[in-house]
Amino acid sequence: MPERMSEGSPNEEESVDRSGPEDEATKKPPGSRLWDRVRSSLIKPKLDPQTLQNKDWQRTVIAMNGVEVKLSMKFTSREFSLKRMPSRKQSGVFGVKINIVTKRERSKVPLIVRQCVEEIERRGMEEVGIYRVSGVATDIQALKAAFDSNNKDVSLMMREMDVNAIAGTLKLYFRELPEPLFTDELYPNFAGGIGLSDSLAKESCMLNLLLSLPETNLVTFLFILDHLKRVAENESVNKMSLHNLATVFGPTLLRPSEKDSKTPTSSQPISMNDSWSLEVMAQVQVLLYFLQLDRIPIPDSKRQSFLFSTEV
Repeated sequence: MPERMSEGSPNEEESVDRSGPEDEATKKPPGSRLWDRVRSSLIKPKLDPQTLQNKDWQRTVIAMNGVEVKLSMKFTSREFSLKRMPSRKQSGVFGVKINIVTKRERSKVPLIVRQCVEEIERRGMEEVGIYRVSGVATDIQALKAAFDSNNKDVSLMMREMDVNAIAGTLKLYFRELPEPLFTDELYPNFAGGIGLSDSLAKESCMLNLLLSLPETNLVTFLFILDHLKRVAENESVNKMSLHNLATVFGPTLLRPSEKDSKTPTSSQPISMNDSWSLEVMAQVQVLLYFLQLDRIPIPDSKRQSFLFSTEV
């Protein structure tokens, strides 16, 4: 059975077990102890960007309690792993510009976004860790293929799948957009505006930037924003606060353009990694800022076009 991985914070993944050797053997399950050995013997010492850059796969065997686990690992730079590739299938939805999809569908919000949100709100609002817990990869890929082929039975497929796979499909859609929802052009301004110390200046800057987004991007974001706020209303059950949701969705909706993306180099590994961490923090803070606003004022000039766009 495929394992379901949890999208936790680095602190959660790197937590230290402070029990003694005897307690460790009794408290930790075999799988956890095996992972600890893999991490200590392979990942930490061998996955160093300075030594693995442009090198071949690293292979090793971890033996434990008569079981041998063969592992193959290779370092991939952040620039390559986050590179957004345009879809070759323009009739699909994944990897296709959002305005092309909505124009084809004659909608304001892409159908995939509306259907995934509808299903999550139908039966996933009390799911513990919704959007943080990953679904089974094969289910997500099956949904991706169904949406790309305009499968009319996709709604039936979703009703039979684990709700975490649907949440994962929605996040994957936004990650694979050729340009993020907050656009390459405006991203640096959002990242700068969130750092303003004057609250009034920050509010003016952030709202003006938001309303500068292309109409489809703006309407889709407002649609997602309202949905995430409704998810957080069930925090006592699903354990997903506004901050947790911003941590998951911030780097998904906001990304720097490829030319501005900071990739650590061998000469400046620490400072560049620190810069990347600050970048992610800014992405989280931008989304959290909008999530915490009671309402987003829409000028009358834009309000008319939104009247029917929210009824999706």
